[in-house]
Amino acid sequence: MRALAQFAERILPIAVLAISAVSVPLMVAAPTGLRRLSALAEEKRRIDLEISRLSDQIRRLRSEVTRIKDDPAKVEQVARDQLGLVRQTEIVFQFGP
Repeated sequence: MRALAQFAERILPIAVLAISAVSVPLMVAAPTGLRRLSALAEEKRRIDLEISRLSDQIRRLRSEVTRIKDDPAKVEQVARDQLGLVRQTEIVFQFGP
């Protein structure tokens, strides 16, 4: 029994080291290894930039919504620019194409 314990104490670390020496390079070179990790890191960076851009856009749109709700002049401007509305007292002249 003592001999088996000494054998395990000597061989087990060497076996783990040998298995690691073979498996780690294989795992790193595998398609799911470092290349995949690098690609995922790049994708995360792009997504973070997109989130930042969209967050800025949302902030601007919320600010515009607030201005439209609170400012009658802004409501009129939007109605004129985007909907083509005019006041009843105005005369509209249309020229060419």
